[in-house]
Amino acid sequence: MHFLMPAQPDGELKMLKQAEYTQHATPPHLTAPAAKIGESSENLRIHPRPKRSDWLWYAFLIVVIMLFYVWVIDNPRWQWDVVVSYMFNDRVLLGLKSTLILTLLASALGLCLGVVIAACRMASNPVLRGMAYMYIWIIRAIPTLAMLLFLFFLSALIPRVYLPIPFLEMNLFDIDTNQIISRFSAAVIGLAMYLGGHSAEIFRGGLSSVDKGQREACKAMGMSDLRMMWHVIVPQAVRIIIPPLANELITMFKNTSLVSVIGYVELLTTVQLIYSNNFETIPLLTVACIWYLVLTSLAMCGQSLLERRFKRGV
Repeated sequence: MHFLMPAQPDGELKMLKQAEYTQHATPPHLTAPAAKIGESSENLRIHPRPKRSDWLWYAFLIVVIMLFYVWVIDNPRWQWDVVVSYMFNDRVLLGLKSTLILTLLASALGLCLGVVIAACRMASNPVLRGMAYMYIWIIRAIPTLAMLLFLFFLSALIPRVYLPIPFLEMNLFDIDTNQIISRFSAAVIGLAMYLGGHSAEIFRGGLSSVDKGQREACKAMGMSDLRMMWHVIVPQAVRIIIPPLANELITMFKNTSLVSVIGYVELLTTVQLIYSNNFETIPLLTVACIWYLVLTSLAMCGQSLLERRFKRGV
């Protein structure tokens, strides 16, 4: 007796054949469990196969750690007891306070100056572009140390700062240069001028990285220049600006040690004054380096938080 199978559509027949072929062709160890088939791709991680050369780097790291322990931690010449005793010394903390104040003021003034220079550099007016280009050229060419010395001895070149009134034999103001330029003001102005020239190029590079089509779209929507910059251009440029700008701010923190050449007392100068009396040179230099490491680490943590904040949604 013959039994007739019901006719099946062509599509269903193909699916059955494909399922049968997959069941016989796929090895059992390669078939995924049923619970993992619907799992999202975000929970699946690809682990790279370890390289044999990685073990060489692990061995090198172990050697470096051993040498660091022998040469630094277990070396009695570092005099770690002296280092600990001077970490929170009153004079050292006073020098650290001067360094922080100088860094904050010079950074704030330098960033404001950098924004203005970047705006002039991107302006359509050729006079503004030329002046901004000359400023950046001079700042890049002159060392920061020489700039600090020039500012401190400015009274030798310009004894008095005054603004004459045309056609009248009188001045709008007339001030002695020595009353304006002190050790502290020369340090702040010199470091701010340095940061202003370098940060201007960072700002210009970040703003130029945003596609011009977005500016044209904002203009087509009737947005003003201020709203366009605040809501569209700046949020995209900040992601590119943060890493190099944070590097310049950290460099500014370290450049405060240069102001010792004009007699301003900050962290490194304070340490030098102390070890010139007690001759504990290495321990006190270690104290200064530890404080620089601590504050630089805090600045890098702030940079990481800002980068994470502005990368959301990308």
